[in-house]
Amino acid sequence: MNMRLAPSTPTNQPLSPIVIVTGASSGVGLYATASLIQLGWHVVMACRDLAKAQRVAAEMQLPAGHFSLMHLDLGSLQSVRDFASAYLALDWPLHALLNNAASYQPRLKTPARSPEGYELSVATNHLGHFLLSRLLMDLLLSTQEQERAQQPAFRARLITLGTVTANSEEFGGKVPIPAPADLGDLAGLEQGFLDPVAMIDAKPFKAGKAYKDSKLCNMIISRELHRRFHESTGLVCSTVYPGCVADTALFRDTPLAFQRIFPWFQKNITKGYVSQALAGERVAQVVVDADFSTSGVHWSWGNRQRPGRPAFAQKLSAKATQESLGIRLWALSEKLTGLSA
Repeated sequence: MNMRLAPSTPTNQPLSPIVIVTGASSGVGLYATASLIQLGWHVVMACRDLAKAQRVAAEMQLPAGHFSLMHLDLGSLQSVRDFASAYLALDWPLHALLNNAASYQPRLKTPARSPEGYELSVATNHLGHFLLSRLLMDLLLSTQEQERAQQPAFRARLITLGTVTANSEEFGGKVPIPAPADLGDLAGLEQGFLDPVAMIDAKPFKAGKAYKDSKLCNMIISRELHRRFHESTGLVCSTVYPGCVADTALFRDTPLAFQRIFPWFQKNITKGYVSQALAGERVAQVVVDADFSTSGVHWSWGNRQRPGRPAFAQKLSAKATQESLGIRLWALSEKLTGLSA
């Protein structure tokens, strides 16, 4: 694929710090983009649908010159490689990477597949972000080294959106519909993750669980990134749960009744609801603010919203923090993405 910038994308290097935001054309990613721009950052909006991204950027009145558009389909490993190559060819620095995009198709009875043949939610949410993070790691670290010559306290950040549904330490992570997140012994990945295998644990396909499993992978890999890079380089790696944004495009493939009832339920019963705008502000804070410079944690505002409540480091389950599981998931992800033989 011949990767090109969108026609409106400037080719001159921005003077502001630069962050790549995946899935920046809707929901939390879009509002995080707006907040990051307000905080003085230049945002590279990495999106599958560039026409949509251009349209929503105009609707949100994002200021020209403060964002760039680049094509990225995280469900395709080749697209991830093309994006990384195109970005590196710009010879721009990279101060932060925000892994935000996600695919959620809970009504599927049979698995959708990526071009490589992998179950699509795991391919998009986990393998695509894993490969992207690895391909841009050297640039993040070199940018950090250059910035620290002038700002010794500066640390590059690699932030990933987590979810309460993948953390069994919280109520939302215990919900048995269709099943809690559980990677088992990674048998599905060990077997190559190709048809007929569609689940990480190699068990029968459950679309909702596949999404939860992919987000658990995100949280495990963030801890593994921290373990491998933070102590030696200072890179900040963390995950964030900004609250339940119950009315984003993430839920576009759920039944219409669910799309109506779920926001009401979160607003009035669980009190977990946050608006897209507030979630975007919170995620932008985790990318930028000094208060979130601790690495290896999962930032959260809680499963039940309380006015004025600050973010805190949420305890994660043993599934998300088991070092041996993280090491094996890393190795298998390298193999599936072509980073190792």
